[in-house]
Amino acid sequence: MKKVLIVDDTLFIRGSLKLILERNGFEVVGEAEDGYDAVKMYKTLKPDIVTMDITMPGMDGIESLRRIKEFDKSANVVMITALGQESLVKESVLLGAKGFIIKPFDEEMIVKALSKL
Repeated sequence: MKKVLIVDDTLFIRGSLKLILERNGFEVVGEAEDGYDAVKMYKTLKPDIVTMDITMPGMDGIESLRRIKEFDKSANVVMITALGQESLVKESVLLGAKGFIIKPFDEEMIVKALSKL
């Protein structure tokens, strides 16, 4: 069972992702609401996959991705983005994101993206 860390500043999104993931055989090992917590929790929990919101207050998803990849080059991070953030998606892929999911997402989209990892 793949362990997942969910990172999003919106409680509703974290809850939706958790339900989808658990229903499809993933284990949610943690939830972070900003990039600072994401980096700390990644180091402690060592999840197999991270779902990372790009736009968050404090440390955003791009900087958090950068720091996680510095800590662990093989980290599997999938970015979650709103439409219209194509330049940020490109930047995150260059930094090593393994893919991205566009909001509003559906269950099939999430499962497909994460099952490849």
